[in-house]
Amino acid sequence: MSDKIWNVYLSGEIHTDWREQIINGCEAKGLKVRFSSAVTDHDASDMVGVNILGNEEDNFWRDRKASGINSIRTSTHIREADLVVVRFGPKYKQWNAAFDAGFAVASGVPIITLHDAEHDHPLKEVDEAAKATCRHPEQVVEILAYLMS
Repeated sequence: MSDKIWNVYLSGEIHTDWREQIINGCEAKGLKVRFSSAVTDHDASDMVGVNILGNEEDNFWRDRKASGINSIRTSTHIREADLVVVRFGPKYKQWNAAFDAGFAVASGVPIITLHDAEHDHPLKEVDEAAKATCRHPEQVVEILAYLMS
């Protein structure tokens, strides 16, 4: 096993425990991985701008303040990552996840997508840019184990 500690950024859907499944799976295998992610507390992420910079009456400007601050974290972690895993969940359209995938690829950081078969067609271009497309978090863990062997 390599001595390298891999930096893996976990992007996308925040309504299920897929991140914990990957983190726990890597821990169980003894893999040397440092994970980072966006802020997954939806309210904290959405309100960071007005909580720090002041209230906004217009939701556009409230969201703009938050997205500016959140993008500092996201872009920094993606550029520092060895690999980005992008999860597209079944319930919501994750435009931010698609943006993260494109940003990672443009930054030269390889991506793995993680989504159900129902999203194969709408994500065909994103999947084409991915080095692998997984259906289950366990598959991501197995890929990481292979990369580190």
